[in-house]
Amino acid sequence: MDAKTWDEKYRAAERLWSEGPNLFVADRLGPATPGKGLDLACGEGRNAVWLAEQGWEMTGVDFSEVALERGREQSDAVEWVHGDARTWEPPSGTRYDLVLIAYLQIPQPDLEKVVRRAATWLTSGGEIFLIGHDKSNLEHGHGGPQVPEVLWDVDTIVAWLDGLEIVEAQVVRRPVETDDGIVYARDTLVRARASHGREPV
Repeated sequence: MDAKTWDEKYRAAERLWSEGPNLFVADRLGPATPGKGLDLACGEGRNAVWLAEQGWEMTGVDFSEVALERGREQSDAVEWVHGDARTWEPPSGTRYDLVLIAYLQIPQPDLEKVVRRAATWLTSGGEIFLIGHDKSNLEHGHGGPQVPEVLWDVDTIVAWLDGLEIVEAQVVRRPVETDDGIVYARDTLVRARASHGREPV
């Protein structure tokens, strides 16, 4: 989908995504020492806002102006930037202690380019945090895109992070409230760190 289509999707709903941070973002990053962070394809900014509240110096990037405006309404502690995750680049020389990519469900060749580029933006010891709908969610999970081409795979994403230390790489179950009770979605969760002393690419 293009930016215009996403603008319309956001306009059609009071809030497109749930409030508060993603469960795994809060659990894994809550204890982390705050630094300079980037939320790439941030949507309405729920994760960026929460991280800023934890003391992170956050930048949120998205190609939907409607989503960014909703982010601005939530917090002025985040730097909101209009840009397409597939092509956006940070200012020259900028490095991040955290790059978060959450639920960027795009075709695998595009996602690979985004992930490989984002990994070069890390500081020494910086972390890339990836969470997205897993391919197993089609048959064994709930919700999410029903298009296999945009679903994630743990082993595939780990292979794109060569040169980084893999901290965590697994399929996780995320509880979802429905009218029939709690059901579970299946997500890919991959976290990797740049080694201390690593020279930026």
